[in-house]
Amino acid sequence: MPKTKFQGVIFGILMSMTMAYGMEVYNVAIKEGFHALAGGLSNMTNRIFWDALIEASYMWIFVFIFSNLWGNRIGHGIAEKIIRPGEDNPFFIVLMISCCTVLIMCPTMSMVAAILFNIILAHAPVSQLPAIWMGTLIKNFPMALLWNLFAAGPLTRFLFRKIFTNH
Repeated sequence: MPKTKFQGVIFGILMSMTMAYGMEVYNVAIKEGFHALAGGLSNMTNRIFWDALIEASYMWIFVFIFSNLWGNRIGHGIAEKIIRPGEDNPFFIVLMISCCTVLIMCPTMSMVAAILFNIILAHAPVSQLPAIWMGTLIKNFPMALLWNLFAAGPLTRFLFRKIFTNH
């Protein structure tokens, strides 16, 4: 979609913001006791959206930095081993790039979250970082993949087209 470096930066900012906000809503809701499968729907309140917005206001910067440093590059590299440009359906290509990028970015951002929220802010022992990271990754991966495929990705592409379409 992006055809220039500037467009790539704008696309990256949009994707980073939509991914960070969605994942923060998910994580704040869990922290507040929301468990949809356990019938805890009453624990989901409008306050969660505000608290998530506060956390996403800085977490998107980490997403943007790490996706540009290695997440997008490695994710695209993995996807290129699967896709056949010019032969495969464009939807399949977008799907594979999205999935492979999440495959790299979710462990990365789970480490950031484990360090920031558990080690720095909650003062958990650093010796517990591997377990905290793995727990964070296991909790976040399914949501990150689904959020990217069904919400953040489509919303980002929609907004990008609205911004860069000649009228």
